[in-house]
Amino acid sequence: MDAITRMRCFIQVVDSNGFSAAAREMGRSKALVSKYIGELEDELGVRLLNRTTRQISLTEVGEAYYKEASDILQRIDDLQASVQSTHHEARGRLRVSAPRSMGDGFINQAIMEFLVAEPAITIDLRLDDRFVDLVEEGFDLAIRVTDLEDSSLIARKISPFRTVVCATPKVLADHGTPKHPSELSNMPCIVDTNYRFKSNWIFMDKGDRVTVPVKGRIEVNSASAARDAAMCHLGFLRTPMMFVYNDIKAGGLQIVLEDYEHDGPAIYAVYPHRRHLSGKVRSFVDFLTQWFANMRKAGKSC
Repeated sequence: MDAITRMRCFIQVVDSNGFSAAAREMGRSKALVSKYIGELEDELGVRLLNRTTRQISLTEVGEAYYKEASDILQRIDDLQASVQSTHHEARGRLRVSAPRSMGDGFINQAIMEFLVAEPAITIDLRLDDRFVDLVEEGFDLAIRVTDLEDSSLIARKISPFRTVVCATPKVLADHGTPKHPSELSNMPCIVDTNYRFKSNWIFMDKGDRVTVPVKGRIEVNSASAARDAAMCHLGFLRTPMMFVYNDIKAGGLQIVLEDYEHDGPAIYAVYPHRRHLSGKVRSFVDFLTQWFANMRKAGKSC
């Protein structure tokens, strides 16, 4: 039994949180899985797992081994996939992190279309508004809306990211159409706290950056909920174009202050410097880049 197989078995036991579940995933018997783990611990001369009748847990050295072994195996898998992709279609399991707010928008749709186009790839998509640690948490890449200030990552720009200020015709009739961003300070606004500057909205005025403090009756950390609030005439909303495109097209919302829009962050695919760019990652990033380009041509985003 080679060390790589024992290592894979150990990772599967931890990921599955048990020997029985790991055995089912690997298509092997529970006794054989237990034997592999025992051989690995004997070879290393340490205990990696604490076992009870109901659960397992990592020892301190087991936790360190799990992190390093996961990275080693991922690099082996990526290298193999990269070599195979020279002559074969992209394949394998892709772990992707993306903001939950983008999952409510276009990312889910893009990923489902990618899976249809690439039947040899499986995706583990984790939607989370925090910036995950790609290496520590074992992600192949993350989709981020950012200015990309973290130099420890390499990235590819997928798309610009347009945000607009909009309101319903009723709000405009009741409060007037602002001619300058500063007027928003005295108008009801909906604050999406996922937005980097929260209640301080950034605009460009004749080449100068202008910050306008806004307030209103509702603050929410969901682009979808913020859009619902806008449709209920609760005020002006600043939000990514992708979330309100259909409402704007239908006339339910109208864009204001378009001449003062701020060139904000962009959408990036990011991954660690030391991670070999596999065929599956390259295929996914290429697909997203073209997908967002098509959406821009249709006027639906960014």
